[in-house]
Amino acid sequence: MTAALPRADVAPVASAKRRRRAPGWLAVVPLLVFTAIAFGLPAVAIVDGAFTVKDATTGAASYTGANLTASLQGPYLTALLGSVKLSAISAALGVLLGLPLAQAVVSSRSRALREAVLTASGVLANFGGVPLAFAFVATLGNAGVLTVHLGLKDSGWDLYSFWGLVLVYLYFLVPLMVLTITPALDGLRTQWREAALNNGATGVQYWRHVALPVLAPSLLGGLVLLFGSAFAAYATAAAMVGSAVPLVTLQIADALSGNVLVGQENVALALSLDMVLVAGLVMAVYLPLQRRSARWLDA
Repeated sequence: MTAALPRADVAPVASAKRRRRAPGWLAVVPLLVFTAIAFGLPAVAIVDGAFTVKDATTGAASYTGANLTASLQGPYLTALLGSVKLSAISAALGVLLGLPLAQAVVSSRSRALREAVLTASGVLANFGGVPLAFAFVATLGNAGVLTVHLGLKDSGWDLYSFWGLVLVYLYFLVPLMVLTITPALDGLRTQWREAALNNGATGVQYWRHVALPVLAPSLLGGLVLLFGSAFAAYATAAAMVGSAVPLVTLQIADALSGNVLVGQENVALALSLDMVLVAGLVMAVYLPLQRRSARWLDA
């Protein structure tokens, strides 16, 4: 018996495979460089500024946690808690209103209606800032069209308040929820509903014991996504309520511009770091929920 001799062309083939894989790794390098410049440098600047304190007389800089301590006290803490409260309530209402709307679209037999609603949701989910604030001021402000015609001012309606801001946020959060939950609703198997009905379950029981448990990760993921979107919003609140409603984004703008106290730029960076930490916690909850939902709906 003779031992099998190695083929002479094995080494060239392996070398050719390595050469073909090299460009694939090199293609990622520009993305990594862009990420490092666009996200890494600002993050480093925020962290560095948040822990830097300059002496008012000598101008000497030192590293300390005074800025972070100040960002969690007094009006800064009130603004941070106000943003969390506003975002949580807006996100919860967005989920409660967006789910039945998305279910109505998914269960509709009209393809044109489905495409129209999803297209409109894609547009409205990105409609915000000063134009959105102006639209609501012109419609539901103190001298707005509907305020005057419906006599809302006499009943105590005030757009420039916490609940008025919640209403404005729902204008783009509900469409965002529709876009987020529609793929999950499409993933619900028709056989599940038929099996539940064949076993004597009602429509309410099907949703309670089958559909909602399957959709729970997607619903919680949508809640987290809506929370992050509302938490980071700035221009709409700045243009509509100003300082009437304490929000962390407005406090950051005031600290950077010196509208309240001069030399509080690093406190603004500390507030920004607080927002980054909150957003990080939100994403830490959102990503596992999305993976769990995908395992159920893609099975």
